[in-house]
Amino acid sequence: MPAVGAELIFLVGPRACGKTTTGGHLARQLALPFEDTDVCLQRGLGMNVARIVAEHGWERFRELESAVLREVAGRLAVGGGIIATGGGIVLKAENRAYMRSRGRVFFLSAPARALAARLAADPREALRPPLTCVPAKDELPLVLAERDSLYRKTAHHILDAVCPPEEICREIAVILKNFPIRRNNFPQL
Repeated sequence: MPAVGAELIFLVGPRACGKTTTGGHLARQLALPFEDTDVCLQRGLGMNVARIVAEHGWERFRELESAVLREVAGRLAVGGGIIATGGGIVLKAENRAYMRSRGRVFFLSAPARALAARLAADPREALRPPLTCVPAKDELPLVLAERDSLYRKTAHHILDAVCPPEEICREIAVILKNFPIRRNNFPQL
């Protein structure tokens, strides 16, 4: 399938919804570059997210995350690309507006139980900092309750992230083909 021009595609959603995996598949399918904001941030600082948060706190992490979002989007804007975002990127209104105005936003939605099962099977889970003061298994429903409406308000399209990444990519390709983006066809936040 040919590239979609200079379109930026943002993938948003909670931890373990498959943004990175789906983004990699989609980038290969569309022959576009792929970036993950968490990976870029970690590479730039030379430490994992848990360490960044432990040393700098959540507020500073969110500031750095916003800067990386803009840097990556700016770099990919000329030829287009896929950007997987951190799960909390939608917490800042300016990030939500930025993504909506710069490209197409897909929310990879999944129920908490599916996300919990994925996290339990992921050996990298220890590298993720806790988001609340409750045990990880109880954290997901709380975080989803807080963020779900933000993901939905930000997204141009909502996809079922319980599906395999290849299926999600096929669905995105159909959407991109049948509903070309025009800057004025989506309401602003």
